[in-house]
Amino acid sequence: MQGFGTLLFMWGCLDWIMSGSGTDVYYDWFGIYLPDAIYNYSHWIAMGMGSMIFAAGSQNK
Repeated sequence: MQGFGTLLFMWGCLDWIMSGSGTDVYYDWFGIYLPDAIYNYSHWIAMGMGSMIFAAGSQNK
C-alpha cells in the first residue's frame, strides 16, 4: 500500500507542476473531464489521498 500511496502522491505533484505550466494532465493526456468544483484542487486531493494511503500502509507493518 505504501507504494501505491507514493505513486498517487507523486501524481498529485506532477499534476501541480504541469498545471503551473498550463497543461491539464487529466484532459490533455487522458481525455478525462474534471468538474469545475474539484478542478483547482485535484492535485491536493491526489496528494492527500496518497499521504493517507501511505500512512495506512505504514501502520500495518
